[in-house]
Amino acid sequence: MIRNWRTAALGKVRTPGTARTARTARRRRTAPVTYGLITLCCLLFLVSPAAGLNPAYGTGDELLAAQHAHFRRWGVIPAELFEDSPGSALTPATALFVHGSWVHLLGNMLFLHVFGAMAEERMGRLQFALFYLGCGYLALLGYAGANAHSPQSLVGASGAISAVLGAFLFLFPHARVTSLLPFLFFLPLRFPAWLVLPFWAALQWLAAGRAGDGPGVAYLAHLVGFGLGFVFAWVRFGRTTRVRSVPVSAPEGEKQP
Repeated sequence: MIRNWRTAALGKVRTPGTARTARTARRRRTAPVTYGLITLCCLLFLVSPAAGLNPAYGTGDELLAAQHAHFRRWGVIPAELFEDSPGSALTPATALFVHGSWVHLLGNMLFLHVFGAMAEERMGRLQFALFYLGCGYLALLGYAGANAHSPQSLVGASGAISAVLGAFLFLFPHARVTSLLPFLFFLPLRFPAWLVLPFWAALQWLAAGRAGDGPGVAYLAHLVGFGLGFVFAWVRFGRTTRVRSVPVSAPEGEKQP
């Protein structure tokens, strides 16, 4: 999920729920990029003021000010992105490794953990790393272009993670996904990825239509990332055989990331 600093600093975040994959243990050694990204994001969060663990950042208003400065330094500020500043041009990349709260971090890393390993195995390590960074950069760039006058700073990896979901949809359309639906009392139900992931994208589309450029979730970045990921997988792997059935569990249908 991508959030701006004000909402993140106050802890008003939405959680994507929980997810597990039956083959995670066997994939740990074959998806070093995925687990390296997770580790790096966690370490950077722990040493940042957003974690609230370092007493050097103070408490209360002092801590909020430190968080504000941190997000503005490393996050994307659309109103400043297209100025003649080399530093601003790098922020769509640095923002991918910055998270605004514990829930924000854990939600994103959970999605990456579930879907990233399989996508990395299919693409290969180097290609997956470039895919993740490139799509994440372009997703934030797309959001910034659509909200060019917004002064809000955006942080989070979900533009890149949404791209992973889009690629996963093309590469593993028949993978069985365990979904928790709130209107069905959170009963775990299994659906194919071709049904679950487009439904998730539709929720992002509806939410993006109601969202402004103020504090909140950058749903448009999710949509841009999802589309980029699907198109990349289609262009790159469209002539190869796709995996048609893979046991996997993933969250969907609950609160959007």
